[in-house]
Amino acid sequence: MEDYYWVALIIALKAYFYDKFNLILKYKTPENILNLSKEELLSNNIDEDTCKYILDKKYKNIVKKYLDYMRKWDIQIINIHDKTYPKKLRYIYNPPIVLFAKGNIKLLNENIISIVGSRNCSNYGKNVALDFSKRLSKKGIVIASGMAKGIDSYSHYGALNAGGKTIAVFGSGLDVIYPKENLGLYKKIIDSQGVVISEYIVGTKPLKENFPKRNRIISGISNGVLVVEASIKSGSLITADLALEQGREVYVVPRKYYISLFVRYK
Repeated sequence: MEDYYWVALIIALKAYFYDKFNLILKYKTPENILNLSKEELLSNNIDEDTCKYILDKKYKNIVKKYLDYMRKWDIQIINIHDKTYPKKLRYIYNPPIVLFAKGNIKLLNENIISIVGSRNCSNYGKNVALDFSKRLSKKGIVIASGMAKGIDSYSHYGALNAGGKTIAVFGSGLDVIYPKENLGLYKKIIDSQGVVISEYIVGTKPLKENFPKRNRIISGISNGVLVVEASIKSGSLITADLALEQGREVYVVPRKYYISLFVRYK
């Protein structure tokens, strides 16, 4: 029944990205929020239409369908109060109140290094990402990234090729594979006891605005972030900035340079 209310709240407040965590801090449970009066909802800057949707309990018509669909896909629901919720992520600014996960959720609380970088990387960047992820994996470190083209994908593959574990953080629902050509990578991550996660409910499209928000999770679950060949106005540098704000280590591999971070993780 607990999952029901968390999913109901996500559906009811899907437009309110920055309000959900503060609402949970204030009212403790999603059930409490969904049972607020109109006056209380309005006092929390929730608009009239959303108030009406909540008060009329219209979400009841679709929550069960979402839950049934997620069970069919073997998608787990991890709320911010769960013991399995990533400990490092819980203490960032505006953490997601719910993570949807498919695969080995134990990895979310392991020693994690995220590797991010250019979608249009050079051959050198590709080899750096493959090499770092391979070597770090052999030291028992979990590799996280965003399953985008380029550096992200090579980082996942490097970990998998070394027999390691990897985490992919989506900017869409877990049933919406993006980019589509990474369906094979998605399956390989799951088959290799990795995990894919998202704060977005199933069916959510990979909208452009989702990815900068997604990046705070990539850095937030990690001990540190390695950036490979990122352009100046890139999502990778957004991730690096977020990592610094979150107190994470940030490492950089620019073009034609090779900076080793292995000493720290011997």
